[in-house]
Amino acid sequence: MKAIGTTPYPKLRSLDIRPHTQAGQAYILLRDPTQISEHTLLIPQPLAAALAFCDGMHDTQAMCKAFEEQHGLALPKDLVVQLLTALDEALMLENDRTDQARAAALAAYRHAPFRSPALAGQAYPAEPHTLRLLLDTYLADVAAEQPSLPQATGLLSPHIDYARGGPVYAQVWKQAADLVKAADLVVMFGTDHYGNDPFTLTRQNYATPYGVLPTAQPAINALTDAIGEQAAFAGELRHRGEHSLELVTTWLHHMRGGEPCEFVPILCGGFHHFIYDGTAPATDPLLNGVLDALRMTTAGRRIAVIASGDLSHVGPAFGGRPLNLVDRARLRGADDDLIAQMCRGSAENFFTSIRQVRDRNNVCGVSPVYLTLRLLDAPLGECTGYATCPADEQDTSVVTVCGVLFG
Repeated sequence: MKAIGTTPYPKLRSLDIRPHTQAGQAYILLRDPTQISEHTLLIPQPLAAALAFCDGMHDTQAMCKAFEEQHGLALPKDLVVQLLTALDEALMLENDRTDQARAAALAAYRHAPFRSPALAGQAYPAEPHTLRLLLDTYLADVAAEQPSLPQATGLLSPHIDYARGGPVYAQVWKQAADLVKAADLVVMFGTDHYGNDPFTLTRQNYATPYGVLPTAQPAINALTDAIGEQAAFAGELRHRGEHSLELVTTWLHHMRGGEPCEFVPILCGGFHHFIYDGTAPATDPLLNGVLDALRMTTAGRRIAVIASGDLSHVGPAFGGRPLNLVDRARLRGADDDLIAQMCRGSAENFFTSIRQVRDRNNVCGVSPVYLTLRLLDAPLGECTGYATCPADEQDTSVVTVCGVLFG
């Protein structure tokens, strides 16, 4: 029996897995969000079902048997071996080869002078002048309204791509301009799209095309004490490619005219365990310990607290059915309810609204919004903009986004 790595029981890593069509054929595309592997793999859709048994509990023979029992089809053993070999060579399995590559990647990341902007030159211009023109164009198209919350303390920013979300970014960042310019410390909670750890930290500074934002080491140290060293940095490599912090950090640096300020980048895992086991985030010791550590380490500073999160993700692109006009109207109503809870400053009511429907609309900003509301201690909010963005070529899937200013 062929062993993959050092174990005959292969286990798939946590990967970015999404449907893909090429030359009229259906595939599953696998990509490594931590960038330990630079490969992408296309797995024919019928064979992709075998990935469910790549769980560290089945050897090759057991995978074939389980596949046949579940799907009623014979799965040739040599085909499974080919699949596992390709996964192994692409560093997409948990084994010794991946461990060695992970250690080397982490050492390189930590020894670099800063976390490089992964999306510069792809999702937005890498050249500062061109980037400035782009973001200033979005801002110029937004009416110069005075915020009704002059004592702003934080905001919710989208983290969708600028091409779809640019106007909503501009609406909230224009009203938050005075807040972010005056801040000497920014705490940012960003959605961790590819990890389940409650909190993931990094000590690396964050670069944008405008320069470098220094990570506030005393705050990171305090958070590390609250979380634990191993738990806080177990998924640190996810910072390298995670767009939820990068796209928002770029706007932060832009609104400061390229001037740096200390920064606390925190990736936040989902709240699904709270949704399904009935426990309350308000009583969670880890969550409360993190918030207490942030309050203590930021006392006396001029801080801005930023939640990086989008709203709903619905339709076939996210595993649902195509949306019709009635669905879109209902979705807008559900989003309006969440926005209303944010603007009332009620973290608990906001989460209750999510839990009551078991997050059926796939709101990816739940934890950043909840933590921001808790850290700011029930702030009032003002919605600055909202948009429904297409998420597939047929316009049957959407992502919704909004901006909220808190004060």
